Amino acid sequence: MKTLLVTTLIAIAGCISTKGETVKTEKAVFAAGCFWGVESAFRQVDGVLDTQVGYTGGKTANPTYKEVCSDTSGHAEAIEIVFDPDQVSYKTLVGLFFKMHDPTQVNRQGPDVGTQYRSAVFYHSPEQKIIAENVQAALEASGKRSRPIATQIVPAGLFYRAEEYHQRYFEKNGGPSCHIF
Repeated sequence: MKTLLVTTLIAIAGCISTKGETVKTEKAVFAAGCFWGVESAFRQVDGVLDTQVGYTGGKTANPTYKEVCSDTSGHAEAIEIVFDPDQVSYKTLVGLFFKMHDPTQVNRQGPDVGTQYRSAVFYHSPEQKIIAENVQAALEASGKRSRPIATQIVPAGLFYRAEEYHQRYFEKNGGPSCHIF
């Protein structure tokens, strides 16, 4: 946990130092239903340096899983990704996000129902907002979905790290990922 905290603090500053090299980093935050499978899928992507699952987009400070699942906190289950933009672009990550879940469902993914399972991109800069809007518009125009895209594209706010047992859940507990590219 201490290593992860240090990595997270360094990543917030916009770079990670490894083996004498400084790597420029950026953050991406997505909500695509149950965060276990989303995290598992993104951890397989080259250029993704770190992930953490948690809660964002709501009004409750330091929410617990129980509070988020009560559908009263306003938070979505989400993943925060630290990535190297020289290895993987934000546009690529947004594209993968749209492929790994059904962005046409409102406040649900599969059997999981509630606002905590909504589809959302939480952007950190005007550039990220434009990229997310363009990727979403291209998907909408492609006709690949029979229903309109329901994904929200909203400014990133505070991200609250979920309880430790949620972090890298499939790595610790086994089981298949529920999200496939």
